[in-house]
Amino acid sequence: MKAPARRNVATFLLIALTAVWGSTFFLIRDLVVHVPPVDFLAVRFTLAAVVMVGVFWRPLRALTRRQILIGTGLGVLYGLAQILQTQGLASTPASVSGFITGTYVVLTPVFTAVLLRERVSGTTWAAVALATSGLALLSLNGFSIGTGEAITLLAAAFYALHIVGLGKWSGNEIATGLSVVQMVVIAVICLIGARPGGVTMPSGLGQWASVLYMVVFASIGSLWVQTWAQAHMPATRAAIVMTMEPVFAAFFAVWLGGEALTARMLLGGALVLTAMYAVELLARRRPGELPAETLHHEV
Repeated sequence: MKAPARRNVATFLLIALTAVWGSTFFLIRDLVVHVPPVDFLAVRFTLAAVVMVGVFWRPLRALTRRQILIGTGLGVLYGLAQILQTQGLASTPASVSGFITGTYVVLTPVFTAVLLRERVSGTTWAAVALATSGLALLSLNGFSIGTGEAITLLAAAFYALHIVGLGKWSGNEIATGLSVVQMVVIAVICLIGARPGGVTMPSGLGQWASVLYMVVFASIGSLWVQTWAQAHMPATRAAIVMTMEPVFAAFFAVWLGGEALTARMLLGGALVLTAMYAVELLARRRPGELPAETLHHEV
């Protein structure tokens, strides 16, 4: 595929990824009633790591030592973000946690500008502002600053650094191997976090079915999709596209969870969609422009 076609496919895959993430909120909410959140993460990512190592052994062996180190660093960032977000949820309302986690859409262009010294256009900053406003409308019904909020903000910073890192170092040829390394490191970090008190395993067919769905689609599939997609688009653009996650979460909440459709949901979703289309239109207006990163995320 030519570069514009690859970018279109990457955008489509990221949108599909956010739909998968949005669909897991019901499953996770019910599952963590029986399994502590960090234990659930340990089981989920360990199973995903075992499957990925077994299936993608050859792409893993093809990585150079430097690429393995890069994958390890990216896995550390993502694993720590998962643990911190989970810990923050213990004392933070889910809606507020969702909004604070979504601030990676703001932090990503900031880190891109500061760490990579790449200029972020005014149009992109406007799209970031729109996406953030949409997230606030979708998520917030009050806000206070406490320990949980501070921990969740740190998680958002790690998510943003992970997005920037993928934008910088991911490539089409190494996406699969890099995904495997990240998954193994994420599993190790989550196992360390769950070790105190031992790991509580899911029980019953329903709980294991939920875990397996998240292993296959929300872990293995999502990490590979994000790693491959970010090899073909700027980190900031990817972050804005990924703010579709709360839009899909609200959609599934209304469709499957019986929640009422509100004006806040409609307006918030519209703002996020507008932000996504804005960065897509910008990319089409400058089809030959490659970002410096390509020369690269919920409990």
